[in-house]
Amino acid sequence: MKINTINIYRVSLPFVGDFSISRKKGSSANNIVVEIVADKGEIKGYGEGAPIRFVTGETQESAAKSASRFAQKDSFPWKLDNVSQIWDFIDSLPKGKEDNAAICAIEMALLDALGKIQNKPIIDYFSKDFYTGSVYYGAGVPLGNKLRIMELCELIKKLRINQLRVKMDTDFEQNREAVETLKLVFGDDCDLRIDPNGVWDRDLAFKHIPLIKKHKVTVVEEPMSYLNPGFTEFVGLMKRYGVTLMACETVCTLEDLERIIKDGYYNMTNVKLCRSGGFRRSLRMIERIRSSRLSFQIGCTIGESGILSAAGRALSLLCRDAKYYDGSYDQFLLKENITEKHVSFGPGGEAGPLDGPGLGVIINKESLMHLSNGSPSVTISNPLS
Repeated sequence: MKINTINIYRVSLPFVGDFSISRKKGSSANNIVVEIVADKGEIKGYGEGAPIRFVTGETQESAAKSASRFAQKDSFPWKLDNVSQIWDFIDSLPKGKEDNAAICAIEMALLDALGKIQNKPIIDYFSKDFYTGSVYYGAGVPLGNKLRIMELCELIKKLRINQLRVKMDTDFEQNREAVETLKLVFGDDCDLRIDPNGVWDRDLAFKHIPLIKKHKVTVVEEPMSYLNPGFTEFVGLMKRYGVTLMACETVCTLEDLERIIKDGYYNMTNVKLCRSGGFRRSLRMIERIRSSRLSFQIGCTIGESGILSAAGRALSLLCRDAKYYDGSYDQFLLKENITEKHVSFGPGGEAGPLDGPGLGVIINKESLMHLSNGSPSVTISNPLS
């Protein structure tokens, strides 16, 4: 397969409502999409990156620039015949977290294109040692007032999903109301995780302990910085009460993972495909987790289009040993998608592999152009042509 051009789009994906978290407000996501055009337009591969500034330091602009820079490296596989060429290219890129969304997008586009030319789903390029034919997604509850949370919980209950992840903020009363509203709908018939996205301090974390105990919270995700003076004390109490502490934003790279394994504070970590820099890097982290005392979940980034959701589905199916799965929320989150069909799940959150080669999704080119103001921000031509 000969790659002719690479187009990089800056897309703005509008939400159907407000899906704010403590460190990111708003009603849309600003992502990048990489399009690889090969064999004179007969093959097109797509990848997506969702940059989150407070996590990896990336913005939409910086991720687009990084993807453009990487595509112009000498190691880029303009003549692509084997997946090992993709891995060699990815391994040549910077190892820090600062380019992970860009690396994820460009790796994904290469895999999608190769899968299409070879008529293979991208799952076939990875080990099947931990493969499963179906996974069960949980549901996320964003920040909101009681009415908003009640509406979302009623919808989640109708879908017969009882694994819930509730976003927390610095407002204790708002957090309390959110948990109590959820319990009003589900009672004790739910597995409840709470996620402050690292914004608590010692006093606020300790103020939540009676709430955590009373409502049988099973997982507290990234409550505060591990550098906070009260962190180790809070960790000790969570372990005493049998609550799992999960790392998230502070684990973007294999180096970060080694640190939390060494520190011994966390029981679990949240692996996100985009935040970790794509399949190659995510699966290396997961392999290391499997050799440690940690458990893990496969997470997602708020505002993924069907492209990233499809990739997240593939990663989830490769990891039957994950404790939880989050993702495939297109149908419930987006006003307009980049794919022809939403990537979603069935009753109980059940989801299996997508049909078709590559990522298994068909791009709606009209939507892609509309969401990116009509054109790619960067076009790179094969220098060997």
